[in-house]
Amino acid sequence: MTHKTRIAAVLMVTCLAGTVMADGPRPSELAALEPPAAPADNPQTPEKIALGELLFFDPILSGNGEMSCASCHRPEAGWAVQDKISFGYPGTTHWRNSQTVVNSAYYKKLFWAGASGSLEHQARSAARGGVAGNGEDDMMEARLAFVPEYREAFREVFGDDWPLVRHAYMALASYQRSLVQTDTPFDTYMRGDDAALSEAQKRGLDLFTGKANCAACHNGALLSNEAYYNIGVPPYDGWEEDELAQITFRFELYAKGSTEEMYRKTKDDPGLYFRTKQKADKGKFRVPSLRYTKYTYPYMHNGMLETLRDVVVFYNAGGGENEFAANKSELIQPLGLEAAEIDDLVAFLESLSGPEILVDDPDLPEMQPLPATQN
Repeated sequence: MTHKTRIAAVLMVTCLAGTVMADGPRPSELAALEPPAAPADNPQTPEKIALGELLFFDPILSGNGEMSCASCHRPEAGWAVQDKISFGYPGTTHWRNSQTVVNSAYYKKLFWAGASGSLEHQARSAARGGVAGNGEDDMMEARLAFVPEYREAFREVFGDDWPLVRHAYMALASYQRSLVQTDTPFDTYMRGDDAALSEAQKRGLDLFTGKANCAACHNGALLSNEAYYNIGVPPYDGWEEDELAQITFRFELYAKGSTEEMYRKTKDDPGLYFRTKQKADKGKFRVPSLRYTKYTYPYMHNGMLETLRDVVVFYNAGGGENEFAANKSELIQPLGLEAAEIDDLVAFLESLSGPEILVDDPDLPEMQPLPATQN
């Protein structure tokens, strides 16, 4: 399915929503997903989305002109990276798992510790991040000016005489808002089609909202309350032997603000602590959406759980242990699920993903000499 036909399908599903009669009640703590709203200062237009798509795949918005958004958010890898830790700027590595951009339009808090409050701010942070894009605004803006197609597109979309990098971030955000999936089997079921879920998936849904208590945190249409918890995810095992990962970890500890004692002794990701500087927040991370997770393995902020079944088994055991065990959420308790119930819960989780969203990398415009000025 192409990007345009997928958007058309989403709109059709939305128009048809409510026309199918449901045979039974649906869980009140969950909901079908509707198309996202755009902020008033950055409305969606086809031209802006098209510009954002080019910029998403173009490495021009990085320090070395080689790292694009798509470098760490590949369509064929769930619009993420199917490895524990994301790729880093050349000569470095990242230190957290790459999250999918599919349905990122619905988050009020972006990144694992909620460091950005909008997709526009997230795009800027990623392009400029030391182990991500490592770009500087003035350099990236100058590069955009050397591309005739970008000069024309920025003039048409934003009225720029010369491309402004802040408008590049707005176009990127618009493109990400177009990458949504509202037609999963779960959504179809919530809109009234009882046949959309298998019997195993329906049993898994009952477990999700009942015995397993998943809906305590994974609720609403996004299946995330966007709160922060320490659930006992074990530390990233790459820090034990990967020299680059060790350097990145120490760099992040220093750059994000740590006491000297923390810098010397911490062996795990402090998570939300970096934003609040409260000891009670060490090891806490934002609850991710469970949508599109069929394609976004491995899981958790450091990729330490390989499959959806591993995730369910982890919760069934009452989570795990990490350096910040004192902050582990009291919500995380052994569930007592039997093997068949684990199978059913995994089957339900798979219903939260529809067809894989795949697009071809676009043909990118090239730099050309700037036109001569007229006196």
